[in-house]
Amino acid sequence: MKAPFYPADILIPRTDLEKWSVIACDQYTSDMSYWKDVEEIVGGAPSTLKITLPEIYLEDENVDHRIEKINNTMKEYIDDNIFTEYKNTYIYVERTLRSDAVRRGIIGAVDLEEYDFSPDSTSLIRATEKTVTERIPPRVKIRQNALLELPHIMILFDDPGNIVFSSLEKMKSSMKKVYDFKLMKNSGYISGWQVGDAAKEYIDKGFEELLAHTVDRAGSKAPILFAVGDGNHSLATAKTCWENIKRSLSEEERKTHPARFALAEVVNIHDSSLDFEPVHRVVFGTDTELFREELLRYFGDGIKEDICDIDEFNDFVTVSEDKNHVYELCFEEAKLPIACVQEFIDYYLKNVDTSAKIDYIHGDGVAIDLGRKAGNIAILMPSISKSDLFDMVMTAGVLPRKTFSMGEADDKRFYVEAKKIK
Repeated sequence: MKAPFYPADILIPRTDLEKWSVIACDQYTSDMSYWKDVEEIVGGAPSTLKITLPEIYLEDENVDHRIEKINNTMKEYIDDNIFTEYKNTYIYVERTLRSDAVRRGIIGAVDLEEYDFSPDSTSLIRATEKTVTERIPPRVKIRQNALLELPHIMILFDDPGNIVFSSLEKMKSSMKKVYDFKLMKNSGYISGWQVGDAAKEYIDKGFEELLAHTVDRAGSKAPILFAVGDGNHSLATAKTCWENIKRSLSEEERKTHPARFALAEVVNIHDSSLDFEPVHRVVFGTDTELFREELLRYFGDGIKEDICDIDEFNDFVTVSEDKNHVYELCFEEAKLPIACVQEFIDYYLKNVDTSAKIDYIHGDGVAIDLGRKAGNIAILMPSISKSDLFDMVMTAGVLPRKTFSMGEADDKRFYVEAKKIK
């Protein structure tokens, strides 16, 4: 059985890559100063900043003008021939994080026919967290007229024996280095190599072997080969656009149409650089005593509350201006604490305090500092074990949105490569 991951015709610009490469559009969504800094760094140079839409601008009044400008700039870059095209290839990537850990990945194309983001998906490529369908139409608006795609998608595979990467590093000397540069704003370093024919064959065989192991391990369950770690809404947008496009294509045309295949980086979930960190919740502008009272009422006999240090944390903690409360969920239903908490928060915002707002926060310290401010309450969540992720998704389906984060914001994927989708 062939794994749904293929070589692609990958575009890399012949420009200043430090100015070209910017962080994923879904980072720093509340920090305008970050994006203003990026604009100053980029200046008039060609950059992925000019052909992507940072989500901080997604609800601006002039967003339609921004999208039109993005599409025009893509055409301008293609017409100006700024790209070198590496045909039918993979790019082997080593990303040095700020911690000096090195994350290894492979850039290639996943087959969108094998991806389904629905909660009850049984496809080989699946979302790990709930897809918020309301977030897809604005992204479709960006992609539907775009000539290029640029991936910030990171897809995980479960390879405890390191079948796929075990020899790639040794084969680097036979590969052509296609980029090697420092990422802006102290975000580390990145290097990429064009994979030669021998290494390409090795990758393909490695994923075929991994797929066979996955099918065997799944037994009566539907096997999952690839789990989307970052960028699921971007991949869901690509899938939605492909479903729209393929209606007008013949069966033969569907097999090779460029929009059927989405560029992504695949990473072994067991890579030592990957840290799964919790994503905390902060509710802003609410009565914190009311929040706690409603929390206890909502769960009834299924919850225990105590006042103690955050370090003594059980299922989750709330932090407000005056005190910390530690909670333990004690009902028998087998459910992740984060799923229960998210269900309560959704209920509270819809039915109790409709003027309150929520944000999803990375980092304990940031969440605690926000929770200490009057009118705010932070809900600190536990982390999940990355070694359990595939079994959890295969058994229970997609996890609640914002269940985990793969590292800090600056460790997220930066845009480098592109692929034509028209």
